[in-house]
Amino acid sequence: MTDTLVLAPLVIALLTGALVLVVRRWPRVQQAASVGGVLAYAGGVAAIAWTVVFRPDATALTYQVGGWQAPFGITLVADALAAFMLVLTAVVALYAVAFSVLFVDPDNQRVYYHPLFQFLLLGMTGAFLTGDLFNLFVWFEVMLMSSYVFVAFYGNAPHTAAAVRYVVLNTLGSVLMLLAIGGLYATLGTLNMADMAVQLADPSLDGAPVVGFTGLLLVTFALKAGLVPFQFWVPSAYQAAPMPVAAVLAGAAKKVGIYAIVRVYFTVFGEASVTTAVPFVPVESPLAYLAPVLLVMGIASTLLGGLGAVSRDRIDGVLAYSSIGQVGFIAIPVAIAAGTSSASLRHLGILAALVYAFHHALAKGLLFLAAGAIRDATGTTALADLGGLGERSQVFSVTVLVGSLSLVGIPPLTGFFGKFLVFEVGAVQYAGTPTAGNAALVGVLLAGAVLTIVYTTRVWVGGFWGSQTDRVEVATFDRGQVALLATLAALVVLVGIGFDPLYRFAEAAATAALDTDAYVDIVGIGGGS
Repeated sequence: MTDTLVLAPLVIALLTGALVLVVRRWPRVQQAASVGGVLAYAGGVAAIAWTVVFRPDATALTYQVGGWQAPFGITLVADALAAFMLVLTAVVALYAVAFSVLFVDPDNQRVYYHPLFQFLLLGMTGAFLTGDLFNLFVWFEVMLMSSYVFVAFYGNAPHTAAAVRYVVLNTLGSVLMLLAIGGLYATLGTLNMADMAVQLADPSLDGAPVVGFTGLLLVTFALKAGLVPFQFWVPSAYQAAPMPVAAVLAGAAKKVGIYAIVRVYFTVFGEASVTTAVPFVPVESPLAYLAPVLLVMGIASTLLGGLGAVSRDRIDGVLAYSSIGQVGFIAIPVAIAAGTSSASLRHLGILAALVYAFHHALAKGLLFLAAGAIRDATGTTALADLGGLGERSQVFSVTVLVGSLSLVGIPPLTGFFGKFLVFEVGAVQYAGTPTAGNAALVGVLLAGAVLTIVYTTRVWVGGFWGSQTDRVEVATFDRGQVALLATLAALVVLVGIGFDPLYRFAEAAATAALDTDAYVDIVGIGGGS
């Protein structure tokens, strides 16, 4: 019976989405139902995390839909990695939906905002829990259909153009993913991820098709994560969507692509031992191809995203480009983990990426919501029209300062530990193989950190210091919004001060990501040891 707990977040999000449609004629009831649904979702996620990670007899959970056993049926898996991503998502979603009630126009909320929010949450949840590659595609599409509408939410020309770019690029990604899925099914005869791992452990398997199809998957996952060179949709989409949704897209939805890379490449392909007769494909594992490609993507994202953020003249634009740069800090340790033969360094790389992802979700979610509060109070996020915000609300200013300092990596905030672990991965790699290339990697991380300091300082100085502009002089911050943001800022501080539970959670998640045999055994596929 415990395994049915896996269904809780999915069922709650689905039922809440249906409920807020039914009660749309009663706005206050709809808003209460939406917030209450996400609260119940967070409770279900907490129960999963306790069962999977923190309970003394913790164990991963599986659910075979319809009673059909894997690999023939649809399998849902909640291990420590899935639980970690669900907790991250639940925190961001809870603050975003509560802020939405205070920020989004009531008429827009009543029409379709809350149902779409719940289905966006449903898509992300399904992606984290699914145990087969085809349903990963399906949940991607559920997530993306909701986000398409949110990007075009306000309906004017820039928002429509952003939505079109978003749809076109992600549709191309979906086509590539379907081609990869079809090719892998033709090669392996299965799409259940645990069963795929068993098939790939056969050293006699021809690896050339597998490597090629996993390359298509990497393109799709990198597109979902907004990594360079597939980042073109990110700035316009994040600036077009309502600010609470942008907080979810940057804080949680972007991490679905990173999760997919870790789950598929490390859990499924991590122990692959395939042969190939192709002269230019001499390696034995897709991980060997992932490492250099993902490393280049991470480096480019860190630098281009940071430079783009420095040059923006609007706070939401700074945050949108910053999201590109920050995902580079997540991709780089994953790339190092893929390219090393050291088990300890591989574990440290995934651990660092997960901690940084959690930090980024909290800090960037806080800052996007704060940008929404600024827009609500002043009617703009343009730095040229802002100044002296610090004098209007000291509590609000402190919340923005906390989010900014965490993004920079100032102790004892969560960002410090995320950056420390990422630099530790780079330093270990550098110490282990002291080459000019690895020294350059450490330099890239330093450059990314400096760029973060530059654009966060620019926003703080331009928006909160100096003389008050005309817009700021008449601005009044919503007390409910400020109070909500203050609790999120407090959470950023508390998670940093009490970092050990998050570290242990991320450590368990990294172990789950790398333990292919345990994943196979959990799902119940023959061949696990």
